[in-house]
Amino acid sequence: MKTVIFGEKNSDTIILLHGGGLSWWGYREAAQILSKQYRVVLPILDGHAGSDRDFSSIEDTATEVITYIDENFGGSVKLLGGLSLGGQVALEMLAQHGDICENAVIESALVIPSKMTAALLPSSLKMSYGLIQKEWFARKQFAALKIKDELFEDYFRDTKEITLENMTAFLTANQQYELKSSVKDTSARVYVFAGGKEMKSVKRSAEMINKAVKGSSIEVLDGMYHGEFSMRYAERYADKIIDICGGK
Repeated sequence: MKTVIFGEKNSDTIILLHGGGLSWWGYREAAQILSKQYRVVLPILDGHAGSDRDFSSIEDTATEVITYIDENFGGSVKLLGGLSLGGQVALEMLAQHGDICENAVIESALVIPSKMTAALLPSSLKMSYGLIQKEWFARKQFAALKIKDELFEDYFRDTKEITLENMTAFLTANQQYELKSSVKDTSARVYVFAGGKEMKSVKRSAEMINKAVKGSSIEVLDGMYHGEFSMRYAERYADKIIDICGGK
């Protein structure tokens, strides 16, 4: 597993898992802030530009990150966070290994499977995949993400490197993921976030996660779209993590 690390000399470790079709750079600004107090590890998820493996499943990706934590950080980290697909991987990690972290921040993770969307994705992606190489099309897609303009070059460069097979695999998995019942047994303090302007299914998913994990908290962020919390409001996101971890 490839990673980008900020604040390597710090002892307490935070791992943040990016969304589907994005990469570590989505957390760059937040990681720079957090690195003053913590070691911040940003894995590149399987199937994405710069990764060393094709995407197979959310479950396999979760196991891979767990193994990384076991081998490098003694089996547990201070905080595990994830956005969208990364949030699903984080939830799966909590289900597989309940004490993998002290705290978990789950942002905009879908846990209500959509069989229809999953079934239509392969054909629709096959038809539109060639357009990904076009800057005008990439700019339209990027605009829909509602994130900072300065991230476009990173987005365009990396999106062009994702194969059709990998893109189909992780986007389909994103639509098919269902919350495992074992997540209720996690010892982590779980904090669930969703944007007030997100799809209803994402906000309902946040409620389901909050209900499934005893003692968890939920916050719907007024006026925010998908992924804006961590990528557009990085300082606010980092401050929240520092507060959760008990930092200064």
